[in-house]
Amino acid sequence: MPPLATSLFDYDLPPHLVAQTPAARRDASRLLVVERATRRVSHHTFADLPQFLRGGDILFRNTAAVLPARLLARRPTGGQVECFLLRPADGGEVWRCLVKPGKKLPVGATFAHETGAFSGEIVAREPDGSALVRLRTATAEPIVVVANRLGEVPLPPYISRSDGSLRSLDQERYQTVYADRARQVAVAAPTAGLHFTPELLGRLAADGVQTADVTLHVGLGTFKPITTDTIEAHEIHRELYELPVATQQALFAPRTGRRIAVGTTTVRSIEDFLSKHTAALTHPHLAEAALFLYPPVGFRGVDALVTNFHQPRSTLLCLVSAFLTPGSTDGIAWLKEIYAEAIAREYRFFSYGDAMLIL
Repeated sequence: MPPLATSLFDYDLPPHLVAQTPAARRDASRLLVVERATRRVSHHTFADLPQFLRGGDILFRNTAAVLPARLLARRPTGGQVECFLLRPADGGEVWRCLVKPGKKLPVGATFAHETGAFSGEIVAREPDGSALVRLRTATAEPIVVVANRLGEVPLPPYISRSDGSLRSLDQERYQTVYADRARQVAVAAPTAGLHFTPELLGRLAADGVQTADVTLHVGLGTFKPITTDTIEAHEIHRELYELPVATQQALFAPRTGRRIAVGTTTVRSIEDFLSKHTAALTHPHLAEAALFLYPPVGFRGVDALVTNFHQPRSTLLCLVSAFLTPGSTDGIAWLKEIYAEAIAREYRFFSYGDAMLIL
């Protein structure tokens, strides 16, 4: 098969359809339902989800919690610094971070919060543009504790915030209701899960729909557009994921229902695990996913998908088009048709936008 041109995954989106705030209620967002067997498309609200699921189905969901990772500080000269926490580098004070302005922060440069709550020192610069930063806090508490108190929610670049008036809203809503707050390992939300409410999860449980958890450390690479001319030439970002034993067992258990992934991060975790293992392990699985799913790939462990509407030329758009028609490239054109209908009906796009269910 010839290489796939990246332009195949492009589309035009009116700017006003990029959701800047979440729906008034999580499950009040809209839900576009695609039935692959019949090619039927229908329009609902997310609260209608239970009518499309049945007892024995398993919802696989990413329970990673989002860390308020954007910290603001000042250099000794008074210049502002943004230090974006990515992940711990040594299990102690040193973190891998993105720092701005990068050119003015060489190795040895220091900065501190205006209250003195924390300070940082650049200890190394990395080839990928990140930096290793030694972060100390005034009270010797972990930097994540300070980040939860002073940090800003790491919203994606297409969501605009001119001031801090929506900080409380973002802290609540850019987080799933089932996020494990003890595991703040994501710097971007697994956004397909943002539509669930405790009440909706209760209805699904009462109907016999089960849940199984994964933890994928969602990174900023999820927002990185494909800049190569062909899909195959793109180097996919790597993300750490964890699968508990119970989740592994659910993947291999006798089938009584469908395996429904909530979000592309969950799909990536499941498919990476199943590409490496043919049976459940006796211990939790921790690995790094470097799996790029694009047409005409097939899927081993996912029968249905809950997902949001994704950016043009994104690896997430590639995954969804592949899932529409596994083993074929027909899903590329079909996804464009579906997106065109969603745009015509004024669906809201991206992280705070509406959802799709692909059956």
